Order: sequence, then C-alpha cells, then structure tokens
Amino acid sequence: MKETPSESLRPGAHRRLFGHLPDGRAVEAVTLVNAAGMQATVIAYGAALQSMIVPDREGKLADVTLGHATLAEYLANPAYFGSSVGRVANRIAGGRFVLDGKEYRVPANNGPNALHGGPGGFDKALWAIVETGEDPAPFVRLAHTSPDGDQGFPGTLQITADYALGDDGALVITYRATTDRPTLVNMTNHAYWNLAGEGAPGGAMDHVLTIPAEHFLPTDETAIPTGDFASVAGTPFDFREPRVIGARVRDTTHDQIRIGHGYDHNWVIARGRADAPRLLARLAHPLSGRVLEVLSTEPGVQFYSGNFLDGSLIGKRRQAYRMGDGVALEPQMFPDTPNRPAFGSIQLDAGEEYRHRIVFAFSADA
Repeated sequence: MKETPSESLRPGAHRRLFGHLPDGRAVEAVTLVNAAGMQATVIAYGAALQSMIVPDREGKLADVTLGHATLAEYLANPAYFGSSVGRVANRIAGGRFVLDGKEYRVPANNGPNALHGGPGGFDKALWAIVETGEDPAPFVRLAHTSPDGDQGFPGTLQITADYALGDDGALVITYRATTDRPTLVNMTNHAYWNLAGEGAPGGAMDHVLTIPAEHFLPTDETAIPTGDFASVAGTPFDFREPRVIGARVRDTTHDQIRIGHGYDHNWVIARGRADAPRLLARLAHPLSGRVLEVLSTEPGVQFYSGNFLDGSLIGKRRQAYRMGDGVALEPQMFPDTPNRPAFGSIQLDAGEEYRHRIVFAFSADA
C-alpha cells in the first residue's frame, strides 16, 4: 500500500491502514498534523517515523526524512529508516557482554558485532498502537513487549514509544521501559534527514552541521570505540562551528574517515544523562532555509553520513537512495557501553524506569 500524505488533513491524529505482514497482521499508520500543517507519519512496524513534512522559509512543504512508500520495502529494509531501535542501539563488541557476573550473547549482525539490538531488534517488531489523541498536542503511543531471552538479552522488557507533534514545530519522541530483572536498554530513533526533501538531487552533503562537542569516540576497523575520548580540534570531526558536511566527509587523510567510509561516529556532548533535553546537533539547509535542531536527554549523538546507501533502496519518490542522500543524528548512550565501564552504564533494574526523550525541532531561517 502506497503512503500518500494529504496536505488537507485537519490538525489531529489520523489513523489508517498501511499494509499487512506476510502472516496477515495489519500494520497501521498514524499521521500527526499540527496547526501549521506539519505532518509526522508513524507506522506500527518498528515504531518508525515514515514521513516528516515541514515547510521551508516560503512555506513550501516537503517530506524531509528518508523512508519507503510500501510496507514490503520496510520488511526488507536493512537501513533502519526512521526505526525505533533497541534493546541496545549501536554496536556491542563481539555481541557479548557481562551483567551481574554472567555472560550474555546477542547474535552478530554487523560483522563480528551486534548492531541495534541484533537481527531481530525492535525495528523488526510490530508494535501495538495503544492510544492516539490531540491533547496537549497530536500524539500516538505505541507499545511492545520484549520477552526474556529476546535476542539474548535477559528480562522481560515493557516498552512504550510516544510521538507528539507540537504547534511549535517540534516532534517529541519519548521512549520508556521497565523490566522484571536486570537488563540493558539504550534506545534511539534512526531517522535519516534531507532537509531539501527526501530524494532531492544532491542529497544532504550541502547541509551545514553544528555539533557542540569537544570530543568524539574513535573506533577500530569494525566500528567499535577504542575507549579513547579524542579531541575534535584540528580534525574533520570538529563541528563546534557550523560546517558543510561534504567539505570533509571524504578526507581520507584522517584514518577515522577512512575507517568509517565517512562519518559514522559518536560525539560526546556530556559524560552523563540529563533530566531535560539539551542540544546535540543543528542541521541546516541554506537553500530552503529549513533547520533541524536535535535535543535529547542522552549524552552522545551518532552522526552517520549515509555512507552505505548504495542505490539498492528506493525512496518515497521512487528514486534510488545513494551515498550521502540522507544523514542520521541518533541520540544515545555511547556505543559498546556494556564493555566500557568508563562510558557509564545502560543497566536497567527491576523497579526502575528507563526514559529517553528526543526532540526534533524544525524551523526555517529567513
């Protein structure tokens, strides 16, 4: 079923069918519309952001997140377009970790490592839409139960994902989780952005990026952090002042650009979580004037410059997505934290609540 957003939808939360899984289960979509006509469409498969329609400086609307038009394409999606990923976002070295003295293993799905919760992570689950509403802003709540032993993780995890679209132009995503025994949780949203409009010629390499971080995490050849907190000063990783992404994305004189085939690293905004969302990154498209600010309660942001988009995936405009056609800015705790005590902890115990709030705040420069 092709998803065709309507510009005439009234403000509110609009629920409809998106498609069916091979076993016949229905997959629904909810489109949130604010008073300014912005739209965010969320599908129950992977609790994924399928579409994000925002205005430019002249009020022209465009869909600025990469994704697919049909459910069949999402079922074969290896790129996590807009997905809610977990239990543990990013990589776990060797797919192994020790919790309370016991070793656990997650199936490797990224070379020798586990990525985004393993091959059967939350991005592959059919979430339940448990509530929609309009107060104080159009919203949808999705829920998923991850059983004990799911992908090798201990404990039964109860998760909710709330999406709310405010009249201020901010899409707020709140992930919450509880467990019945100690486990690991580090969730994020894996949206890719092209503020010119998904499928627009030239991709996102002309976007201007700011990341207010003095350090980033260098990695080994398999994208696992070495454990160092490296200074960004004097490197292509310095985005403390606004810089065009494409200016240095192929600067292979820096070994980390070579290893990542571009940017695929975590920037260190702080060394611990915050109670309220703080700015992690600002992405701007000078031609359209569209601006995206990414805020989060987590201390790190994974900036991925779409290095492995190779033309094999087809977007909503029926155009092939190629290298650099979109960029991801994924708020999270640091990669491989379970094996790096200096990075902190992502352990969640029974009686505690995990909460991660992400704000994608859209505006337009004059």
